[in-house]
Amino acid sequence: MTSKAASNRVPNFSAGPATIPTAVLERAQSELLDWQGRGMSVMEVSHRSKEYVAITEKAEAKLRALMDIPDNYKVLFLQGGASLQFSAIPLNLLSGGRGDYLTTGAWSGKAVKEAQRYANLGLGEVNLVATGKDSNFTAVPAQSDWNISEDAAYFHYCANETIHGVQIFEPPQVDAPLIADMSSCILSQPIDVAKFGMIYAGAQKNIGPAGLIIVIIREDLLGLASEWCPLLMNYAHQAEKESMSNTPATYSWYLAGLVFDWLEEQGGVAAIGKINQQKADLLYKTIDDSSFYNNPVVPEYRSIMNVPFTLADDSLDKVFLEESEAAGLMNLKGHRDVGGMRASIYNAVSLDWVQQLVDFMIAFEKKHA
Repeated sequence: MTSKAASNRVPNFSAGPATIPTAVLERAQSELLDWQGRGMSVMEVSHRSKEYVAITEKAEAKLRALMDIPDNYKVLFLQGGASLQFSAIPLNLLSGGRGDYLTTGAWSGKAVKEAQRYANLGLGEVNLVATGKDSNFTAVPAQSDWNISEDAAYFHYCANETIHGVQIFEPPQVDAPLIADMSSCILSQPIDVAKFGMIYAGAQKNIGPAGLIIVIIREDLLGLASEWCPLLMNYAHQAEKESMSNTPATYSWYLAGLVFDWLEEQGGVAAIGKINQQKADLLYKTIDDSSFYNNPVVPEYRSIMNVPFTLADDSLDKVFLEESEAAGLMNLKGHRDVGGMRASIYNAVSLDWVQQLVDFMIAFEKKHA
């Protein structure tokens, strides 16, 4: 990417596919036609070649270091997005038992519905522990009110609901293996991987381009799959084949490795976590200090990655989007299920970009209030 093209980059608040660090795109561009002096793109290199395998091994090592992943966990780089895991999880882990599900928004709700399909076929049972529907998904039900199974095969929840902007910062205290959808918060703050049985995340928010799903799974949870489980969705099989049972998403995997390099250069997850908190604090303070904007989420559950907000006068929504886009602030339209606006402020969204958004919001309020 030329310096002129880099200077044309605009603040992108898309929920996903999301912005990718400019430095990563520049490096990828420089290597696009001639990767490592081989006269071909990395997209044209055999995934079985020692050169490409070196990419995969480095990417896994970087991710393990960034997240401090214990040795007794497998790291899988798969395809199908996080939504495919809604099926893969019961097929691999339900095993005739009961899966506990906490619903705190759209994505965890979809996971429940998909698991129920397999329960209806006799693979086991699905237990809805609690739902935040009564609060319109603006809070997480108190754990004292949860209907937790004594013998659950696993406990599933979504750590960060991209659409509703609800985040659970501390892992639930349950006896069953914890399974967490971290698609929109992975690598945004330090976490203790050892507290989880499995973590999964779509790549298109904090890891790289769409087309890749990362699964981090404790080894004792492998080998439990139903006979109905398709081979490409079988975690034990994919672990045995080192995520290469078939041709993987080679370019997405390569770019993920570049993002891991970039994140390491920023100081790692702890350092980026501090910046993410600054960004979120700045944006929420602007909203809270105003009677013109509103965020409905209970403060202790406010996401630091996805910030939905509404205008006091929703007739100004279209004007806000038109003027913000004219100001170079892109993809602020809220999800259709929530309305209003949404700013997704993932790792690659700089503090300066958030400051530009805040400055625009203040000016817009003065102009239209």
